[in-house]
Amino acid sequence: MGSQDGMEVGRWFRKVRHCPNPRMRLICFPHAGGMAGFFHSWGRLVPPGVELLAVRYPGREDRFLEPCAETMDELVEQIVRACSGLLDAPLAFFGHSMGASVAYEVSLRLQQQKKFSVSALFVSGRSGPGREQIRPLSEADEDQLLQELRELGGTDAQAFDDAELRELVLPAIRADYRLIEKYAATRGGAVVNAPVTAYYGKQDAEVDGDSVKAWAETTHSDFCVLPFEGGHFYLLKETRTLVEDLFSRLGRAAMG
Repeated sequence: MGSQDGMEVGRWFRKVRHCPNPRMRLICFPHAGGMAGFFHSWGRLVPPGVELLAVRYPGREDRFLEPCAETMDELVEQIVRACSGLLDAPLAFFGHSMGASVAYEVSLRLQQQKKFSVSALFVSGRSGPGREQIRPLSEADEDQLLQELRELGGTDAQAFDDAELRELVLPAIRADYRLIEKYAATRGGAVVNAPVTAYYGKQDAEVDGDSVKAWAETTHSDFCVLPFEGGHFYLLKETRTLVEDLFSRLGRAAMG
């Protein structure tokens, strides 16, 4: 890895679990307004030989002073460039909510530009491309936006009770919602070579089983849907079960 590649990797990815000479890397893509730290608890669940990284979106955590991405294309292009320093081992992607769409688009762009196919794509809490329920929340007043965020749940819900913390986190959330509202999924034969697994919470008001099944149209390979008990952030309570299932499928993908 060159020094420039290494700088881009460090800028865009947090190493949740470092592994020298990994046999595989799993990259996790956070939800709208989400941070790389969301996946901190996954580090102790990762099998030996696997390096776990989480995407560090600009405009939050230690990239707080950087402007948020304005479009999906801008965000994806920068992540693809950063991935150039990670292509010495197989990659698998997991994305939750907005992160599922980002992971899908990065997978497509890697295939098209780098001739590199991810080993597996795991999408969570997100309807398939073209089936998303997009509501114009980026310009909603603060009370309406906070109500929406509290209903979704997630680790940031408690922060919304603190006025100073709200000032820190709401701009990134609005920026991500704006990005989603402008996003139109890549179409016209936009299919990944990797197997796709779609997870969702049965009580999630944002998605349902039928809309999640639309992810089947995004792969030439195997497709599976797995529901969990819970809402949009079901994965907070089901972390161990989810991660175990994910790596079980990754093992089968590696053998296949």
